[in-house]
Formats: sequence, C-alpha cells, structure tokens
Amino acid sequence: MRVLGIDPGLTRCGMGVVEGQAGRPLSLVDVNVLRTSSQLPVPQRLVTIEKGVDAWIEEHRPDAVAIERIFARSDVSTIMGTAQAAGIAMVCAARRGLPVALHTPSEVKAAVSGSGRADKAQVGAMVTRILRLDAMPKPADAADALALAITHIWRGGAQARLEAAAAAATARLAAGRTR
Repeated sequence: MRVLGIDPGLTRCGMGVVEGQAGRPLSLVDVNVLRTSSQLPVPQRLVTIEKGVDAWIEEHRPDAVAIERIFARSDVSTIMGTAQAAGIAMVCAARRGLPVALHTPSEVKAAVSGSGRADKAQVGAMVTRILRLDAMPKPADAADALALAITHIWRGGAQARLEAAAAAATARLAAGRTR
C-alpha cells in the first residue's frame, strides 16, 4: 500500500509518501513541504497548495491519502488556515477517487511512538527509526506527514474494515425495519 500523508497548513503543508504494509518494514518514497507566502492572498495560497497536492498525487499515485484531523486550538486564525488547507487536500484526493482518512494528532503520536502525548522530537525520532532514515526529516511538518502515512498503513486497513462492518450492520438493521 502506498499512502500520501498530509500535515495541512497554509504556510507549510507537509507531504510524505510511505509504502508498505502492516507487519512489514515500511519505506520512504518521498517527503517535502509545500510553502506559501503569508504576503499572498489566501485564495492564491490555496491554489498553490491545490497544485502541489495534485502534482504529488499524479507523481506518486498513492492508494490512499491520510490527513491530520483538525482540532480546536486557541488561535482561530491558525485553525482556519489549517482547515482550509486540509479541505483542499481532501478535494484533490476525492476528485481522483482516492480514499481519504483523517487521523487525530494524538492517534498519530500513539501509533508511531506508543504515547498520544509524544512531542514533535519524539515523533520525528520514531519516524526516522521506522523508515530507517539517516537523518530526521525536517521541518517537523515533513516528519508529521510521514507519521500520518505510517499511521494509516498500520491502522487504516483495520479501521476501514470496522467502518465497513458497521455500515453493513446498519444497513441490515434498516432493511429489517422496513419489512
């Protein structure tokens, strides 16, 4: 499985592609950070992110896209930009029919480090170990994108099966009620 992990952000949008399967060694395909200037209007910045995400999907042909789920922070302007970038990434993936998974920061931290409260340095160090890299990916947005892809490979398949089973059970219950 090849997964594109995206750590959304309006100024820095981490992008990382990881390949492999649960229970086997994973490998780094590519990692980078899309950057936009805070001097540009937000719509232009979003177009830059869209073009970058589209180019990565075209180049790397992922099987799925894993994006950090946005959660409330104290700075509303940061949340808005992050949510806008995440929305652009979701649209790019959906336009190509790719499954999109949202993973919370604590879920990602727990998956790669064993603790949902791990700091950025711990996540970066574990990404480096898991992918057998010579150096920690920098900036942190790059390491976070890889951590998202790793989390999805390790947990995404199981989560998708659980969701499918729940949907099937709900459909069976609904069918039983209509008879």
